[in-house]
Amino acid sequence: MSHSKYLIVGSSHAGLSALEAIRTHDTEGSITLITQEVLLPYSPTILPYVLSGQVDKGQVFLMDKAALDRYGVAFMQGKKLVGVDPASRSVSLESGESLEYENLLLVTGAEPSLPPIPGLKEAPFHVLRTMEDVLRLRKAVQNAESAIVMGAGLIGMHAAENLFKEGLQVIVVEALPQVLPGYFDDQAAGLIRKAFTEQGLNIFTESMVTHVSSSNGDCDVTLESGKKLSADLIMVATGVKPRMAYLDKSGIEVDNGILVDDTMKTSMSHIWAAGDVAQARSFFDSEKNVHANLPTAIEQGRIAGLDMSGDPALRPYPGGIPMNTYKFFDHRSFSIGLANISQSEKDIEVDQLFHPTSMQYQRLIYTNDCLVGVSSINTMLDPGIMYQLIQRRVDLGEVKKAFAASPLETGRILMSKIWG
Repeated sequence: MSHSKYLIVGSSHAGLSALEAIRTHDTEGSITLITQEVLLPYSPTILPYVLSGQVDKGQVFLMDKAALDRYGVAFMQGKKLVGVDPASRSVSLESGESLEYENLLLVTGAEPSLPPIPGLKEAPFHVLRTMEDVLRLRKAVQNAESAIVMGAGLIGMHAAENLFKEGLQVIVVEALPQVLPGYFDDQAAGLIRKAFTEQGLNIFTESMVTHVSSSNGDCDVTLESGKKLSADLIMVATGVKPRMAYLDKSGIEVDNGILVDDTMKTSMSHIWAAGDVAQARSFFDSEKNVHANLPTAIEQGRIAGLDMSGDPALRPYPGGIPMNTYKFFDHRSFSIGLANISQSEKDIEVDQLFHPTSMQYQRLIYTNDCLVGVSSINTMLDPGIMYQLIQRRVDLGEVKKAFAASPLETGRILMSKIWG
């Protein structure tokens, strides 16, 4: 049975961040990195651009074999985790193999969450979560003229745009009243929807799908209103859920994800979790949530690696801050923190700029003179600076007017003083 000082299950951003943190402090301890895919480590965030052909498949990898060798890593591909036994400090793989560990990090990410719609599982639908999904979808696109995308979150909207750019007629169906719910308020979402419809995509919001069927290569979707939509293929993007079925009978505490403390430890000793599978403390309150975004995955992986290796540089996790950047049809947008608060009340102040004719939108949200939320479409704001101002709880009281008038320039001045 293979034995490792550090066993990392999952090879995307969180896992590689942990790997680098471990090797900074422990240059000799044995590390095994396993993935259920047969590819080198890659970023799922780039997959929509592989779908459209904007990025070549060979450009998505985060670390090549030579780099893994330099880190002294035993890299195991095509190995799916099916069980964890904290008592024996071992994991079971679908292949029948068992691996022993001294310290285990679970960074198994998320998987598509399929809605319980009659007929869906019998239809030839597509999802977009792995490279295999992309290659399968690209092959289907070659013989298709139209597509229905179910779900108008980031994955769905990315997929809709890239399918459209492949020459397909695209319909987006969303059960909630707006596109990108959870990322933008209705005004900002309205601008994004406008950009899509002006290109020729059809978007149905407040439209619940009640049935899916397929025959002779055609896919039919029935809405709650009774309206029927038809297309050559269906893409399901109605959300994701942490991949953690392998934890059955492990005794590790889970909720919406794997529950972790501020060093990414789970409820079982010698086991950590990070990234899209981890449920950690929020920056804004004591609630624990799954924060599925790239900066969080990297930070959580780094903290887990520091703690696993006993690095004295470890600092507790400050809490998750939602952060999403999104480019669409040559427009750029992002949302950070409590970006969906729509109006001032009590200790909350909202400062908003809205120019629909020029496709510009900016919302700054404060609590007690500290920035807590930002959303932007086509403004000059720097999301990295805005994130730092929120995380550092910088008091903007004396410069709030200047910040509202020129947040990019004022933010840079503030950050230069902090870093200086």
